[in-house]
Amino acid sequence: MSLVLISIGSNIEREHHVRVCLDALEATFGNLTLSSVYESEPVGFVDGRNFLNLVAGFESDWSVGELQAWCKQLELANGRLKNSAKFSPRTLDLDLLTVGTLTGEIDGVMLPRDEVDRNAFVLLPLAESFGEERHPVTGEDYASLWKAFVAAGRAEQQPLWPVDFSWRCRMISRADVTV
Repeated sequence: MSLVLISIGSNIEREHHVRVCLDALEATFGNLTLSSVYESEPVGFVDGRNFLNLVAGFESDWSVGELQAWCKQLELANGRLKNSAKFSPRTLDLDLLTVGTLTGEIDGVMLPRDEVDRNAFVLLPLAESFGEERHPVTGEDYASLWKAFVAAGRAEQQPLWPVDFSWRCRMISRADVTV
């Protein structure tokens, strides 16, 4: 079994699609560890709709190819267009960030995902809920990577903030938490 970390994002019917995704993840993989849910401005997108983003972690013995196919199928089942432009609005965007300590191209997927240490909407949720886990290439823990990101002034360039978010009658994220 390996710890799988997945980034979840949506900027169309955001709350609905994030909840549907969490339901599907739990039904398929069991117990989830979730970060807070953050709202962020779109990075590189022409359409200015803000995203909701979080990271989910779970244990799985599935191959990288099986995990990737499952993620893409869930995106399509939730209205994501197969050939949509790279920086277009998304009902659901699922990205495999890491699968255990695997590195390199595996089943057509590059691991770890390159945005792990480049985008605040990925790195902050990782640091928050998986801070002691280590980046498979650099060996640095996510909490340290986030501190360096902030110290370099990069967090100011990619604003994000926690939002109130409930799932299955429990609050998993609160807006009043300081980032």
